[in-house]
Amino acid sequence: MIFEPFKPFVSSEFKIKYATDAWELSGALALRRAVFCGEQGLFQGDDHDEVDDVATTIVALSSFTIVAESVVGTVRIHEQAQGLWRGSRLAVAPNYRRVGAIGASLIRLAVSSAHALGCRRFLAHVQSQNALLFQRLHWRTLEEVELHGRPHHVMEADLGFYPPFRAPETGFLALRHEPANDRRCSERDKAA
Repeated sequence: MIFEPFKPFVSSEFKIKYATDAWELSGALALRRAVFCGEQGLFQGDDHDEVDDVATTIVALSSFTIVAESVVGTVRIHEQAQGLWRGSRLAVAPNYRRVGAIGASLIRLAVSSAHALGCRRFLAHVQSQNALLFQRLHWRTLEEVELHGRPHHVMEADLGFYPPFRAPETGFLALRHEPANDRRCSERDKAA
């Protein structure tokens, strides 16, 4: 018992924000390479493309204490045409996929921050295995396509569920999704 290995530490709080520091951007790019090149094999060596030259990178930062420590999730957004925004390269580190808050929080900041910048339509190519998550977050499938040899859904966010968020550089705090957090939130809401 005393010599059993410890499970890796997984933070319960995450800062969701635009990548504003060099280490945040390099951490996001490293995570994308690990997920899309290493794990999924969608790209050889690097997933960098021309969208990276115009995109805004969003990160989920974990922390051991109050100081952000590492990038555990990322997504990028860009305006393809006036009022038409796209999200892409959503990735969450393997140890953090069961947290239940990171992917949804990255999507929320992506769409809400674009909405604050004049977005009238927000689209994404979503890998088919993730389409249900997006549907639960008020997205609808427009069509099914194959992209990079994998089935994807072309999906559109319902902007009515994503109010404009005007402070993406500082972002917001997301908590690990656990029943205890749900109870605290509902009790706090009842008291208000």
